[in-house]
Amino acid sequence: MVHIQQFQFSPIQENTYLIYNNHKHALIIDPGCYFSAEQEMLKNFISSHDLTIVQLLNTHCHLDHVFGNKWVYDTYGVELYIHPDEEIMLQYAPESGLKWGLPFDNYQAPIHFLHEGDSVWLDEDEFKVLHTPGHSPGSICFYHQAQHFIISGDVLFKNTIGRTDLVFASYDVLLKSIRDKLVTLSSETIVYPGHGMATTIAEEKMNNPFLQSII
Repeated sequence: MVHIQQFQFSPIQENTYLIYNNHKHALIIDPGCYFSAEQEMLKNFISSHDLTIVQLLNTHCHLDHVFGNKWVYDTYGVELYIHPDEEIMLQYAPESGLKWGLPFDNYQAPIHFLHEGDSVWLDEDEFKVLHTPGHSPGSICFYHQAQHFIISGDVLFKNTIGRTDLVFASYDVLLKSIRDKLVTLSSETIVYPGHGMATTIAEEKMNNPFLQSII
């Protein structure tokens, strides 16, 4: 069994996820900690629960999801895993930071790639990797089938979807990703998005106006 701890970080109010098990091993997904106080908050939770960080993952590499990558690597020595199509977004992130008035030091350590059909393991717990482009070219979601939840990044939110007015984004591609990869999941699946509140596949099928044309 895994436990999910959500933090909301940075002026962009991004959701960072710490997923840990009873062996006290943990994944960090999309560390958006920008300020030192946010880094301390995350560090204190990890220390107080005696957790060992075993992997660093990004659903995608827009600036607000990668602010803390370098800090996580420097603090815990774990290297970054992303989809290969997202490497260009990681390289572009510091430029975006300057445009937003949020400069930061980018991750410069080794990068490992995850593809559609791969699995991330936290001991006996499996997270299936779903490639879900549209918001960004290499967006991926992490699906834990046994506990019926998915970390969706900025693909699907409560009653809305990810932005497609950004570089390399596509509305049609995003809707195809949601139709092919997410609405096919069980209705009880909990969706933990990159911003805002959690939702479920059932709720989004019923209430999300963007999904009505694809279900």
